[in-house]
Amino acid sequence: MPEQWTSETAHRRAPAATQEDVARELGISRTLVSLALRDRPGVSASMRQRILETADRLGYRRNSLAAELAQRQRTAVGLHLLDAHNDVYTTILSSVQAVIAPAGRRLVLAVNSRSGRDDPQPRNTLLEANVGVIISATSVAPDDEVRALNRILPVVLVARRVEGVDSVYVDHDVGARAAVEHLAGLGHTRIAHLTGPSFEGHTQRRAGYLEAMRSLGLTPEIATNPGFAREEAFGAARALLDRPASERPTAVFTHNDELALAVREAAADLGLRVPEDLSVVGFDNSRAAGLTGVDLTTVDIRGDELGRAAAEAAIRRLEHPGVPPLQRGFTPSLVVRRSTAPPRGV
Repeated sequence: MPEQWTSETAHRRAPAATQEDVARELGISRTLVSLALRDRPGVSASMRQRILETADRLGYRRNSLAAELAQRQRTAVGLHLLDAHNDVYTTILSSVQAVIAPAGRRLVLAVNSRSGRDDPQPRNTLLEANVGVIISATSVAPDDEVRALNRILPVVLVARRVEGVDSVYVDHDVGARAAVEHLAGLGHTRIAHLTGPSFEGHTQRRAGYLEAMRSLGLTPEIATNPGFAREEAFGAARALLDRPASERPTAVFTHNDELALAVREAAADLGLRVPEDLSVVGFDNSRAAGLTGVDLTTVDIRGDELGRAAAEAAIRRLEHPGVPPLQRGFTPSLVVRRSTAPPRGV
């Protein structure tokens, strides 16, 4: 005889409470609930107690199989990328994977929005995935937030340096000075810099530009764009160039290759030729920079080496949690192609 439907069977068959239910009840993030239930750092004692009591009251039961899988997952490596559309980051992804896969580690990927703002969702995704370490190839989070995250879960920074955190970094200011000195050596004096939002992890390139301009006795000019993507920068690039020939810059050094491509497009829209009317230097040495017809002079950050070094640092951190933070620097180099030439009349 089939079981009769009663309030008792309804209660018995009701789906178990989830971490989302606990988070909703307390008005907090699921990440915080997950950290508390797994007894991980980053949650105060009082909040942990509230979470545990609420979970018990709602009938949350941790699935033993899920717990076992989560424990296994802690050997996985998380990779946080700023922008999957910029091929510098795909180069880093490929080189990280080339080290992680042979080591028998699983890679979990999370990608930032392209808004040019700090986006916590990818970090939360990796925390909830229960990875053992995060490789962060994004520079938008403030240094203090990076250190706070590192106290919860080990972090390896790519192309950025923060004291006390594993960092595989680039001397961005050295690269910026090389770019400006190259342009000045060609005879340019009106050298502008097109950059993006002023995050702590992005200021070295601007600082290197300013230092080089002042040491050469030249007047700096900085134009700021809301983001770092090519399609966002066309308007700012056009405004920088849309002036009488005697006033506009004869050369532009940009924060990255994406912005350099936007400068080329804006120049073409205004009838200016590169490099005859305008010299352009990018930063990163992306794959796009070397394409025929682009031939962009740019600063090579050695993205492939950065990715490999970051992956090796992540495995080192997983296997030897107590070792001191790694601080490994790479010196960038200028790659001269066909987007730079002496200004007219020189």
